Amino acid sequence: MAKMKIAILTGGGDAPGLNAVIYSLTRSCLRNLDCELIGYKFGYRGLYFNDHVPLDEKATSGILHRGGTILCSSNKDNLFSYSLEEDGKMVKKDVSDVAIENMKKEGVDVLVVLGGDGTLTSARDFARRGVNVIGVPKTIDNDLMSTEQTFGFDSAVNIVTENLGRLHTTTESHHRVMVVEVMGRSAGWIALQSGIAGSADVILIPEIPYDLKKVVEKIKERDSREKFFTIIVVTEGAREKGGSAIVGKVVEDSPDPIRFGGIAAKIAIDLEKHVSHEVRSCALGHIQRGGDTSAFDRVLSVRYGVAAYELIAEGKFGNMVCLKDGKMNYVSLEDVIGGGSKLVDPNGELVRVAKNLGIVFGD
Repeated sequence: MAKMKIAILTGGGDAPGLNAVIYSLTRSCLRNLDCELIGYKFGYRGLYFNDHVPLDEKATSGILHRGGTILCSSNKDNLFSYSLEEDGKMVKKDVSDVAIENMKKEGVDVLVVLGGDGTLTSARDFARRGVNVIGVPKTIDNDLMSTEQTFGFDSAVNIVTENLGRLHTTTESHHRVMVVEVMGRSAGWIALQSGIAGSADVILIPEIPYDLKKVVEKIKERDSREKFFTIIVVTEGAREKGGSAIVGKVVEDSPDPIRFGGIAAKIAIDLEKHVSHEVRSCALGHIQRGGDTSAFDRVLSVRYGVAAYELIAEGKFGNMVCLKDGKMNYVSLEDVIGGGSKLVDPNGELVRVAKNLGIVFGD
C-alpha cells in the first residue's frame, strides 16, 4: 500500500510562527503516520506551477524559532480567479483544475493550507472540489472570528512594544509628539495591546473613530503636567469621525486589494496646526512581521501543527484547526469564511483598562 502523501502551503502575508507549524506538523506526521510530505512554494502559485520541495526532519531542522516561512508565500494567486494573458489582454480565469491535476500527478492525498481569510477561502473551494483539505489560521492581525488567537499576533505585539520603548526615549528627549502607525487593517488588536504595554498616551483604532480635538486636549493636558511629549499609536485602518480610512494603494490581483497606509502622516500634519510641539510620524510596517517568533507564538504554533496532524490522522477533512476556550479544536471551513472579522469591542475590558490608565481613544 502506497504511503500517504501530505502537502503543505503557506499563503497570504507571512507571520511569525509559520515555520513552527511546518516544523511540528512535519514531525508529528513522520513519527506517527506512514507518510511523506512536500511543501508547495509561494502558496497557491506553487500549486499551479507544481513547484514543491520535500519536507522531512532535515529540511525542517532549526526552523522552530525562525520568522517568515521556508516555503515562501504570496498574497496573490487566487487560482479560482487567476490573472492570465490571452490575446494580449489580462483576463481572470478559474485554473483550479490545473492545481487539482498537479496534486493527482504527485499523488497528494491531503493538502494543509496555512493562511488567512483569502487563503482559507480558496482552501474551502478546493474542499468543495473534493480535495482533502485541512486549514490552519494565520494572521498577525488576530481578526479571525473562528479562533481565539492566531499565531504571529503575540510576536507582532512584542515587536511594536519594543519599538515604542525606543521611540519613547527620543520623543521625550525632544519634547515631540510621535504618531506610530501599526498593522491590523480594520482591527485594532495590535495597537490596543502594544499601546497598553508600551505606555502609549493615545490609541486610535478603527473600531472607535477619533475626534482630533480629543487628541489635542490630551496633548495639552500632558503639557499642563509638564509631560512635554506624547506617544500616539494608530492602527493603519483607523479613521476620523465622519471620515474614512486612508488607502495607500490598491492591488487588483490580491484577495485583499486595499492596502491601508498613511494615517500616521496625516494625523501628524493635522496635529501640528493645533499644538506647539513638533509632530513626527513613524510607520513600523513590515518590521512587525520580521525576526524570531516569540516564545508564546512558538508554543501556540506547535499546538496548531500537532492539531492539524490529528485531524489528518482522524480523516476529518474540510476543517480548520482553531483555539477555543484555551484548547485546540476544529471548525468546518464552510463556517470559517464569510463570518466577518473579530474586532475590538469599544466597550470591552481592554478598552476600559486603557481608559482607566488615562489612555485616550479620541472618542
